Amino acid sequence: MLVDSPPVDSPPDAAQPPTAPRRRHTARAAGLAAAVAALAVVAVLGIAVGAKQIPLDQVWHGVFHYSGSDTDVVIRDVRLPRTLLGLLAGAALGLAGTVMQALTRNPLADPGVLGINAGAAAAVVSAISFLGVTSLSGYVWFAFAGAALVSAAVYVLGGTRSATPVRLALAGTALTAVLTGYLNAVNLLDGAALDRMRFWTVGSLATATMPTVARIAPFLAVGAVLALLLARPLNAVALGDDQARALGARLTRTRILAMAAVTLLCGGATAVCGPIVYVGLMVPHAVRALTGPDLRWILPYSAVLSPVLLVGADVLGRIAARPGELQVGIVTAVLGGPVFIYLVRRRRMAQL
Repeated sequence: MLVDSPPVDSPPDAAQPPTAPRRRHTARAAGLAAAVAALAVVAVLGIAVGAKQIPLDQVWHGVFHYSGSDTDVVIRDVRLPRTLLGLLAGAALGLAGTVMQALTRNPLADPGVLGINAGAAAAVVSAISFLGVTSLSGYVWFAFAGAALVSAAVYVLGGTRSATPVRLALAGTALTAVLTGYLNAVNLLDGAALDRMRFWTVGSLATATMPTVARIAPFLAVGAVLALLLARPLNAVALGDDQARALGARLTRTRILAMAAVTLLCGGATAVCGPIVYVGLMVPHAVRALTGPDLRWILPYSAVLSPVLLVGADVLGRIAARPGELQVGIVTAVLGGPVFIYLVRRRRMAQL
């Protein structure tokens, strides 16, 4: 166990019937099962839908009875790894966003909004332009380093012990602006690097391969397990430092482990997909409105519904611009921008 504190769920109201908590638990479990079913449907769409129409029986044949035909190649070597990468990256971004919101007690926190994705992107772009790195194995380590540095910088600029949600958001926004300017400058000065980066910096699943998925999966799996194990201590942290200490939470260790989880999740996802924003903002917010503030439910829900959003956005991008396609980073930005504005303008947000 990460902490010795008991669960921080609110005790049931005395007026509630004894079966109310059980019904609430059953409803949450049923909702999670429905989310898993939606994920399965979106995964099938990710494999079946594209610029070329392929009947479902041929999709099945390409996945489970590969024969080397042109259709099987499209299914097995293009769409299947693309969909798997979307599932992994979506879960990573959703978990990272949930952890960031709990850690900062800021419902608008997101790895993209707080500059973590931009830090990973800037590190990868620097490696491509100045060091000639072209392989995924090289991207991953630079992405992790960039995500970690920006995470630390945001926390320092936010005031460390006196950090408030507003300070952290402002620090992240400022660093994102600086790093975005840096990315644009590198693109203008290095035409060769621009050719290699132009799809990656937008955010895309189009370059996915099975070796890519296999290499990045262990990093995302470790980050996901760590994030899920932090549900109870983050429940305490979300109540405020004083109450968390009263409950026995170890704040420093929880924050370090949370930042490590976010670095693994965001660094890995950004290395293979590029910077994709708003997924980690929209999904946890919607989930919190359904499940309440308990992170033991929010984290699993976000891990399931975030890939639904990401793979669904990828499918939408393929349909909207046939015979070409819109990169998934563009689609999520178009969807997430209005949602972010709406959340900012709301007087009352879903309680953390």
